[in-house]
Amino acid sequence: MDARPTLRDVAQLAGVSPKTVSRVVNDEAGVSEVKQGRVRRAIEQLGYRPNMTASRLRRADGRTAAIAALLEDIANPFSSALQRALEDVARERGVLIFAGSVEEDPERERALVHEFARRQADGLVMVPAGDDQAYLNRELNPDTPVVFVDRPPVGLHADAVLADNEAGAAAAVHHLVAHGHRDIAYLGDLRSIATARQRFTGYREALAEHGIGRNQAHVAHDLHTADAAEAAFLAMLDAPNPPTACFSAQNLVTLGAIRALRRRDRHTSVALVGFDDFPLADLLQPAVTVVAQDPYAMGRRAAELLFRRLDGETWDPSAHVVPTRLIPRGSGEIPYRSAST
Repeated sequence: MDARPTLRDVAQLAGVSPKTVSRVVNDEAGVSEVKQGRVRRAIEQLGYRPNMTASRLRRADGRTAAIAALLEDIANPFSSALQRALEDVARERGVLIFAGSVEEDPERERALVHEFARRQADGLVMVPAGDDQAYLNRELNPDTPVVFVDRPPVGLHADAVLADNEAGAAAAVHHLVAHGHRDIAYLGDLRSIATARQRFTGYREALAEHGIGRNQAHVAHDLHTADAAEAAFLAMLDAPNPPTACFSAQNLVTLGAIRALRRRDRHTSVALVGFDDFPLADLLQPAVTVVAQDPYAMGRRAAELLFRRLDGETWDPSAHVVPTRLIPRGSGEIPYRSAST
């Protein structure tokens, strides 16, 4: 990989002094519009990224003592637990965490990576939204470690910490079948998300193991909000021959399913297992059976891998899988009842 352009490279191309470039980069007065234009064109041509934190955070060892975290949505309990784990490990080393939400937006992902790269973050932990992370080779220094969490990278060879999504989804289906259900609805997240595809695969293959065919009318994808999931599940519940059980493949989707069941007063007769735990799930009536990931363990593992890289350890990047756990609480144990009973 070519060396990153420096402030002096920009000055030479623009035909100005390094001090002039510094003034333009820092939006200081005293530079003519003509020179500003030459400097900005040179910056764009070279792809120069100024070090925004060198004067404040960079230590004698050349590090900024800051790690960047790109999470799906910091407001989501899963992302919050990831961030807390990263902070706990980083704090032990006197390192800060800068976090941002990508919100399933590939452009936002790239923009955040660009801004964190400008600020010379020592490393990057990210939950990717886009379908290609090869651009990181251009954005980051070659010695900047990157660890992916929850979803594997595409177009980039890097460490990843992942949950066993297929096995977790299959466990949910096996659990519902064990309680007599054969018409099990599926409410899934965006199909552009790798974890959503993996969970649907686990659902589909588990049904096949039991010789159960899928009812396509009871399968809904691309439900990224509780409102969307509620609307989709209400349509299933209101149709002739509604499902007797449901597997919801994301915690916000599970909330939508719960709302739909309560609106139709079916929460004690239709079984439900959700993927991902969420606050107060154990306090509802019935309490919600979930396939729980361990986002805190995933975050700690990601941080540990990152700091090992920063400490100079080397190994061939690989996937590190954290198992899921089915937690029976009541909603997933509602037995099948025929329409005649």
